[in-house]
Order: sequence, then C-alpha cells, then structure tokens
Amino acid sequence: MAKSDALTQTVCEIVQGHGGMPTRLLQILRDVQDRLTWLSPETLDRVAEGLHISPVKVRGVAEFYSFLYTAPRGSYDILFSDNITDRMLGNRELLHALCDRLGVRMGETRADGRVTVGVTSCTGMCDQGPAALVNGYALTRLDKLRLDRIVELVNGQIPLTQWPSEFFEVISNIRRADILLGRHFADGTALRAVLKRGSEAILEEMVKSGLRGQGGAGFKSAAKWISCRNAPGEEKYVVCNADEGEPGTFKDRVLMQDFADLVFEGMTLCGRVIGARQGFVYLRGEYRYLLESLEATLQRRREVGLLGEAILGDPTFDFDIDIHLGAGAYVCGEESALIESLEGKHGVPRIRPPFPTTHGYLNQPTVVNNVETFAAAAKIAVEGGAWFASRGTAESKGTKLLSLSGDCERPGIYEYPFGVTVRRVLEDCGARDAQGIQMAGPAGHMISARQFDRRICFEDLATGGSFMVFSHRRDILDGVRNFAHFFVHESCGFCTPCRVGAPLLRDLVTKVHTGHGTRYDLEEMRKLGRIMQVACHCGLGQTAPNPVLDSLEQFPEAWERRLRSTTFEPAFDLDAALEQARQLTGRSDPDAYLREEELMMGAMP
Repeated sequence: MAKSDALTQTVCEIVQGHGGMPTRLLQILRDVQDRLTWLSPETLDRVAEGLHISPVKVRGVAEFYSFLYTAPRGSYDILFSDNITDRMLGNRELLHALCDRLGVRMGETRADGRVTVGVTSCTGMCDQGPAALVNGYALTRLDKLRLDRIVELVNGQIPLTQWPSEFFEVISNIRRADILLGRHFADGTALRAVLKRGSEAILEEMVKSGLRGQGGAGFKSAAKWISCRNAPGEEKYVVCNADEGEPGTFKDRVLMQDFADLVFEGMTLCGRVIGARQGFVYLRGEYRYLLESLEATLQRRREVGLLGEAILGDPTFDFDIDIHLGAGAYVCGEESALIESLEGKHGVPRIRPPFPTTHGYLNQPTVVNNVETFAAAAKIAVEGGAWFASRGTAESKGTKLLSLSGDCERPGIYEYPFGVTVRRVLEDCGARDAQGIQMAGPAGHMISARQFDRRICFEDLATGGSFMVFSHRRDILDGVRNFAHFFVHESCGFCTPCRVGAPLLRDLVTKVHTGHGTRYDLEEMRKLGRIMQVACHCGLGQTAPNPVLDSLEQFPEAWERRLRSTTFEPAFDLDAALEQARQLTGRSDPDAYLREEELMMGAMP
C-alpha cells in the first residue's frame, strides 16, 4: 500500500471511530498523533476531509494545543516539568544531565529521530517531583539513577510498556482526611437517594449545605444547578472540569485516582436533578495515565446499572459519561474555554453573559463543576445539607482539599474544614522555615509570614486548593519570575492586554531579577499589572499580574536589593542595535550614533 493511501486509511479509521463528529476534533487529533507521532500538513488535510470541515480550522486547533505537534518529534518525547516546585528539587540539573547523556539539545529532536527533550509548565506531580512526561505518561521522583536507566531504555529502543513500573508510580499522599476523603458509602447510594426523595428534595439539601464551587471562584453550586434546570432547552449537559492546570494544584488528580466512583456519582446525580442525559469529564492532558482506569470504572458502573440507560432500573433515568482528554492548554481550565475545547475548537474563553447554565455546550444549558464539587455533592445527597454545613464558617461551608508542595517535610493532600489558619496548615505539613506561600497557584495570591494567621475561607483567603511553600533559603523572586514566564506561555493570545501585557510584565521582572532594574521599573510593573487586572478578557489575564503585585507588597525588600541606583536603565542598548544598519549603509560619521542626551530623552515616560 502506498504511504499516502496508508495515511488516508489510518485517519479514516480514527475519524470513523469517533463517529465522524467535528466536536471530537481534539480527541481525533490526539489519536492520530499517537499512531503517527506528529501531525503533518497532509495528515491535517486528511482529517479535515474526513470531518468535512475547513483545513484551516483543523490546522488552527492543532497549533493551539502544546501537546499536539505539527513538526516531527522523537519516538520518545520527554518533557520535564518546569514548575517552581520542580526547580526547587533540582529539575534543571537533571534536565541538562539527561540532554548531555542522550546527546540532544533541549527543545530539539536528536538527529536519528529517536528522542526529543523539552519542558512543560507543570505535570500536576508537585508532591513527587522532579517529574516529567514521556509520550504523555507521567514519570515521578526522578533522580540521577533513574535518568541513567532512562538513557539506556531510549538508546535501546525499549517500548514504554517494558519500562520499570515504579518509574510511572503516582502516589496519592493523602496526609489528612475529613468528611470528603474519610467515611465512604456504597456506590449508588446517592442515586438511590435522589430516586427515593426526588430532585426537588436533593436541591433543597444542596441549598442547605451552602456548597460552593471548589475550583476557586466559589459560586453557589445549588444556584448553578437550579439555573440550568430551569433554563429552556431539550438537551442539557453536565461537565466535570478535571483540567486542574494551576501549578501547585493536584487534589483533583487524587480524587480521580482514588475516588472516581464518588465523582461519577456526583455527576450522575446532577444529571438526574437538572434533566441531563449526557456528561463529560474534561481530563487534564497531563493525567493521561488515569484514562484507562477511569474508562474501566465507567464501564463497571454501566454493567451494574449505575450509568447508561435505565439507571437502577428506572426507565426515566438515562445518563452516561464520556471522557475528553486535554492537550496542554492552561486556559481550558476556564469553564467557557473548556466548553469551546469540548466542541472541537480553540480553547478561547467566551464573552459572558450568556453563562453556561443557559448557553453552554452546543449552546445548550450546561452545569460545569469542579471535580471536588461533584464529589461533595454526592455526599450531601446521602448525608444531608445540614451535615455538610456543620463544618466550616458562615460563608464557607464544609471542607477544602489543599495540595501542599515546596519547602515542607510532608507534601501531599490535606483536608480541613474551612476556616483553618495558614499557620496550622504549615505546621501540619512540616514547613518549619516558611518565609511565604503562593496560594491557589500563580493565579492566586502570595502572602508573607506576617499573614500566616489568616484563615482559608471565602471571607478571607479563597483558594482553589494549593499551597506552594517558600523557605527563607529561597529567593522569592525566582518564583515570581517563573510565574511570569508561565503566563506568557499559557496566554491564548485572544486579547491585547494579555497578549502584550504578559510579555512586558515578564521582561520587567527579568530586568529587575537580573540586576538591571530601578524604582521606575517597579512602578511600571504596578501600572501594567493594574491595567491587566481590569482590561483582560478572561481570568487568566486578569490574574496574571497577581504574583508580581503581591510580591511588591509582601516582599518589597526582595525587589529593593536587586535595584540599581540609577533612575532609569534601558532594557537594551538602542545605539548598539543600530550597528547593523550602520554597517549596511556604510555610515560611521558622528550623526550615525545616538548621543547620550537623545537616549535619555527617549527613556522619559
């Protein structure tokens, strides 16, 4: 068979396996890449033909996601996690050592096409780093001995299925459990409760519980379910946001690994309450290792009557769940961008209103909740709203899962009632020398030791669920610089304030961090940060300046000691930049050079 014919057949089989649905475009591209290692122009054209959509659209989607490759990659594609917590654990030394041993430059493919080595923002393995991905599968607890073995395996062309299983071991590290991670109930108990008591009664329990979205925004969950239930539309959908791309956050990974039945039960419960028959889990691309076990759990639930048609024998109760795997786009954690991705498009946030509860997936009413939220909803259906609300604070009911990483003795997952102090959390995880923490990932807030008596709750310090701890031996600006680079990499580029502002902010941070900044630059960072907070299209851009602005307030001394004494220093040498033009034109006269006073005039704001 000719190569072109084989390509067409491969693409055709994969497209047909997804029902020829354009909404499955991202999943189709992932499957095609798995078979062919990359997405060539001809391959993308064949996908477009198979789906009867524009090649431009297919190419645009392929180029949007960082885990889709439109240029050849090695047979072994190794991406080191470059989160700040991995850097604390020495990932950069390991990365350079691996490149040296393999004879490949970082970000490039080896001449024989066997291996590519690069970096990715975060793998969600912050409690067991340094971590990496190989062909999309997580490698944990890397050290020099494991790297030596990986070099042997790559050079020996050993299939991943024959690599040591301990290299891929992901430990849950549950350090403290409460009502969510503690007592369990039999599968199907929440579904029996809704069939026995009715949807209205369950909604009443949800209202009593005070449950708020656990992804960080904190919107009242019952209000979201009621809005969707009452919205006009024949088809309604339930979407579980398992795309926890915020560096430092990994609680949803643990829930999906150890408590998948609880999450699926909560989704199915929601489907019954709002009148939906279809649910989706949007699973973070870095959690690909979970896909097979999650699919097996779904199939088992279908076989025992907890999913699919006529659930628990009730002919009016039909609900099923599909898993969509992301492909490396942080912005898809935003619910409207996630919906766009589910529909086979770029993950660009929508303008709101309208909101997903009335105009969501395929423009139909849709509930989008976080993994932790669905797990909590299932427990509320069984135990009651008052039981859940008995813990927490006046405005923050129940418990919160926290992901602890960085400079602490016992990283992992901790469950506390809302209202716990930062100091208590740090004591429990063994963070004995903390100078500050980054809460809720780079998009959250940085606080110093002066604020460790503040409480974790929506009334005080709201968080999506992560603590990255920095001890006194760390330079806090290393973290800020890492976060600034992260937001540049993850911006979708849709709006100018984010597309332009994030790189400008990164460059200013780098300028000060490398010892070339002045107080003028600090004030420029403040101005630019405030503009981004009010002018950016979505939460990514609006929160991107947070680490910079918070650190300027909380750790002014860290910035001050990096400053030069001058009132202004340009970020680059403008006169030197004109040297090539002078050479091309043969100019060497005095007027071909910028005078010092001209440089200073150009620097004035």
